[in-house]
Amino acid sequence: MTEKTLTVIAEAGVNHNGDMNLARELVHAAAESGADMVKFQAFRASEIASRASPTAAYQKDTTGLEDQLTMLRKLEFDIDDFAEIAAQCRKAGIGFLCTPFDTAMTAALIDLGMPCIKVASGELTNTPALEHFAGFGLPVLLSTGMSTMAEVGNALDTLHKHGAGEVTLLHCTSLYPAPPETINLLAMKAMRDRFSLPVGYSDHSEGNEIAVAAVALGATVIEKHFTLSRDLPGPDHKASLEPAELARMVRQLCNVGEALGNGKKTPGAAEIEMARLVRRSWHTARGLTRGTVLDIDDVNLKRPATGLAPSISPVGRRLVRDVPADEPIRDDDLEAGTAQ
Repeated sequence: MTEKTLTVIAEAGVNHNGDMNLARELVHAAAESGADMVKFQAFRASEIASRASPTAAYQKDTTGLEDQLTMLRKLEFDIDDFAEIAAQCRKAGIGFLCTPFDTAMTAALIDLGMPCIKVASGELTNTPALEHFAGFGLPVLLSTGMSTMAEVGNALDTLHKHGAGEVTLLHCTSLYPAPPETINLLAMKAMRDRFSLPVGYSDHSEGNEIAVAAVALGATVIEKHFTLSRDLPGPDHKASLEPAELARMVRQLCNVGEALGNGKKTPGAAEIEMARLVRRSWHTARGLTRGTVLDIDDVNLKRPATGLAPSISPVGRRLVRDVPADEPIRDDDLEAGTAQ
């Protein structure tokens, strides 16, 4: 993980379509977008899906395939492929991350430079996998799609018991794409309050605005699927951003992250200077001579705020020098003492 307040993960996932050339292009597109990390998915199809496992409705619509095993076999990369991807990440100057759906691949992926372990929503109830991931002692990004608060708590208990590093909880709606009415973004804050852990958002919605809202609500990690083109064949392309859209989202997220500030209601240096220009202070309504005891008709409140503040009335006080018309009245223009 980076030391930045916000980490943006460009989720390439399986949008490489099993093509290493496409994977390389995804790495460089993610780097050019300004994302902090690019993430892929590591699995052996035969280890995660049985022959009886059907595709989800959106997968069937986008691939025409009815069983997961056939679909996933077309999308496999082996560890040598991921070594090449990690090398491309180093070359492009972007962090390498890969979700290990196959736990046996975890150690090798960490050796390739992964700084943390991403746990997919579907693995949140996979206790043996959580124990295995925790054993590396690395920070964990735990996606929580399809989960109840109790299930999240159980997963955290397992991770903490077996030595995981800091856990960041990623709110997620496991639909592709996820309609706005299914997002329930306030659940992200509820998890933060319940578990006192950093939170983020794994975004499957269309567009950028919900990810931006998540940052405004306190997300420290945003993960978003992207593709080189939504017209490519494959299960996840249609629910992904294209490179220009990803770059726009990264800029928006960073701007919102910076705009959050430190939560203290104090003006910055530039605002203090602005206040001198647009706030008011006491000024002379006409030219006044030394010795004049000021009356309300002798003064008015005008910009800039370089004279006495509006809360400090000069009325009833005596001038100790001549003051031209329309000039700010300062304390040293007045005889010491209180107003009459």
